[in-house]
Amino acid sequence: MAEKLLTSLGFRRLQAEYDYYWKVLRPETVQRVADAAAEGDRSENAEYIYGRKKLRQIDKRLGYLSRLLDGVRVVDPCDIQSDRVGFGATVTVEDDNGRTRTWTIVGEGESDPEYGLISASSPVARALWGKRVGDIVDVELPAGEIEYELLAIEYGGPVWRRVVEAFADWEFRPTL
Repeated sequence: MAEKLLTSLGFRRLQAEYDYYWKVLRPETVQRVADAAAEGDRSENAEYIYGRKKLRQIDKRLGYLSRLLDGVRVVDPCDIQSDRVGFGATVTVEDDNGRTRTWTIVGEGESDPEYGLISASSPVARALWGKRVGDIVDVELPAGEIEYELLAIEYGGPVWRRVVEAFADWEFRPTL
């Protein structure tokens, strides 16, 4: 099995989500289910049925987060020095239309396209893995194949620091 890696930022975000579900949302939901169950017939009790469904969703998410965080190695991109694309790299590429894109390669569960964070298992990251500035890669995407030229690689540079600063006051907000 491949080593599981997360950035320090990703670890903090996923741990906060786990803690919220485990310490806040799950106990609240268990109490609501217990209160609804105490009202009598459970077969037609919408509050009870909905609560049980929500509890299953919470437990499913907790299981996923637990597996994700279990045995993970936390890596700070600022500590990496390499001239090749790898975990934690911020890469700038140019497509065949001259459009440039910048992404940072992060671990499973911490990707966030709004901030340019892409999973190491994504097609783009897999195609760029191990490449150097000047290399050309073809990436197979659902919309078709696209060619990128690798323009820059940096670890822990200004782009990464801006992402970290953007999340400085971040708090987990539940989606369930």
